[in-house]
Amino acid sequence: MTATATRPGPEAGAPGYRPGRTLPLRVEALRQWKRRRTLVMAGVLAALPFVLIVAFAIGGPDGDDRGGGRITLMDTATASGANFAATCLFVSAGFLLVIPVALFCGDTVASEAGWSSLRYLLAAPVPRSRLLAAKLTVALGYSAAALFLLPLLALAAGTVAYGWGPLQLPTGGSLPAGESVLRLLIATAFVLVSQLVTAGLAFWLSTRTDAPLGAVGGAVGLTIVGNVLDAVTALGDWRDFLPAHWQFAWIDALQPRLEWGGMAQGAAISVTYALVLFALAFRGFARKDIVS
Repeated sequence: MTATATRPGPEAGAPGYRPGRTLPLRVEALRQWKRRRTLVMAGVLAALPFVLIVAFAIGGPDGDDRGGGRITLMDTATASGANFAATCLFVSAGFLLVIPVALFCGDTVASEAGWSSLRYLLAAPVPRSRLLAAKLTVALGYSAAALFLLPLLALAAGTVAYGWGPLQLPTGGSLPAGESVLRLLIATAFVLVSQLVTAGLAFWLSTRTDAPLGAVGGAVGLTIVGNVLDAVTALGDWRDFLPAHWQFAWIDALQPRLEWGGMAQGAAISVTYALVLFALAFRGFARKDIVS
């Protein structure tokens, strides 16, 4: 009988090796925290509320109704700290908050390839699925921190500048200060969920290219394309399948009666697209020839 030779696995060649213990999340989180782009993005988001406060101080509150026109969040921005936080979320949700999500998720793998350090991580040996899972978890964590940082700082700065009070609704009426904070948290949580599509695009592109700017720019560009398509009314009901169509559904949380319909549909669309893109990223990376 002829014995069949088998190649010893990592467990046989390296006593004590445990795939699940490679690249701990705390190590990856610390590595990403030390990146200059993380600190720069945090500084930009932290500065926005103060920039808007200065702008309102220079230009004055937009208190008129434009000749009987519809009142918007911008018109009530200086009514209270809660109103100011809602205004900051409104002016940034369409584009500014897309950038940190695309940056954290698009830069995470591509930057390692660009530095020629990706193959050394895999040679540690870190399983490919473990590597991607750790990087995606940390990237989504930093994205969530960035998206919640802005309204929280805006609420604090707005309270100092305009006082603590009820949330004045553009549709009329108001919400008590305590309830308005809960509504703002719900709105911010939906913005985070709606940005999962951008995260999925950026992460998938990050596994396909060695150029971080290509992954980040590609995700931002495709998000802009989605916004443009949503503006094409000729598409009719087809726009309901575009994540961009629901990006401002969080406004329903700032109504006298909380409405979940639009946010539920938007969240379902966003999560579906994101899961497909994340699956494509893991599948493609598992078969990719890593040379950098």
